[in-house]
Amino acid sequence: MNRATERPVFRQRGSIRTDLHAIAMASETPKGGKSAVVKLRVPFHDLDPLHVVWHGNYLKYFDIARFALFEEAGIDLYRYTLDRQIIFPITRFSMKNIVALRHNDLFTCRAVATEARYKIAMDFDIRRDSDGAVCARAKSEQLAVKLPDMEMQFEIPADICSALGFGHGA
Repeated sequence: MNRATERPVFRQRGSIRTDLHAIAMASETPKGGKSAVVKLRVPFHDLDPLHVVWHGNYLKYFDIARFALFEEAGIDLYRYTLDRQIIFPITRFSMKNIVALRHNDLFTCRAVATEARYKIAMDFDIRRDSDGAVCARAKSEQLAVKLPDMEMQFEIPADICSALGFGHGA
């Protein structure tokens, strides 16, 4: 709880909204971390001149899944930043495009938390719903940074580790 406002930093499960045609579902992964799946449809404004999804929009899709995972785990990163003065910038990201998505394609984007001790690591994949084709895969890492001095923390806070499905020290 934030003592000044008495509002919890973590939200209750199940509060995910259906923004951008997204429907999210969270679950435990075999590795012990949480996962979330969002269903999306490619809008016209995400296309490039070749009428396929512009490569930068895949990052947007991965971020939608990332934030669905945090929300379903009960983590409100905005409130956490305000209350605890800790931010979680993405420090590493890699992506492989495999099959292009096109206008109006329905697809599923999955985010899986794979680590949450020294960094928050996630794996992502995008699959086209019509045929199950894997369209893109990605990995990301986030670190904890204390504000206002931008001091890197060498562990992810225990409450975040636990919410993502990893006991502190796991």
